[in-house]
Amino acid sequence: MSTPRLTVLQDDPTLPAPTRSDLIAEDRPALIGPLDTIQVDVFNVPDLNKEMQVDASGRIAMPLAGTIDARGKTAGELANLIEDALRARYVRDPEVTVNIKSSVSQVVTVDGQVVEPGLYPVTNQMTLMRAIASAKGLSEFAREEDIIILRTVQGRKMAGLYNVGAIRRGAYDDPQIYANDVIIVGDSPQRRLFRDLVSLSPVLAAPLIAILQ
Repeated sequence: MSTPRLTVLQDDPTLPAPTRSDLIAEDRPALIGPLDTIQVDVFNVPDLNKEMQVDASGRIAMPLAGTIDARGKTAGELANLIEDALRARYVRDPEVTVNIKSSVSQVVTVDGQVVEPGLYPVTNQMTLMRAIASAKGLSEFAREEDIIILRTVQGRKMAGLYNVGAIRRGAYDDPQIYANDVIIVGDSPQRRLFRDLVSLSPVLAAPLIAILQ
C-alpha cells in the first residue's frame, strides 16, 4: 500500500532503473583542512610542482608564493590564492591547479553501539545509514530508535534524534552526514540484561521472561 512518502508498484516486478541525475550526488564542495595532502601544479614552472601536506594550523608554504592559509578552501579557491601570491612575486600569468590527494579532515565520528566505532571519510553521498554501514553496522545491543547526530552550525551545537528502523521503512529520508558530525548509537540495557541472564542460566527449554526495573 502506498503512502505519501512511499510508492508501491502494484504490477511491476522489478525496480525501475535510476536516471543519470539519480546517479550523481548533489554537489558538495570538498574543503581542505589540516593534515590533508594536496598536489599543486604551476603550468610551465615545473620547479613549483609538488605534493605537500597542509600543516596542523591549516597552512601551506610554497617557494615564491610564501605561506598561504588553505583551511576551509576548495581546491579552486586555493589555486586562485596561489596565483595571486605568485603574481605578486612577478610570475607572469600563473596558472595553478590544486588537487586533493587525501583528506583526513573531512571525517565523521561514529561512536556507541556499532561494530567498529571510529573516524570515517565523508563523501558527497554520505548519509546516516552509509555511515553506520562504514562502521560495520549496529552492534548486538544497539537501540535503532536512539541514534543521535551532533553537529555544529554557525557556532551553535545541535543534535538530532533518528530511528534507523523508521528510515528503513521509508517513514522519512536517510539524513545527510557532513564533515565533523558525531553519530552516537544508543545502548539497550534491556538486551544487555537478557544476555547476562542467559549466560548465568542453564540451557533454556522455554522463553525467558523477566520483569525489568
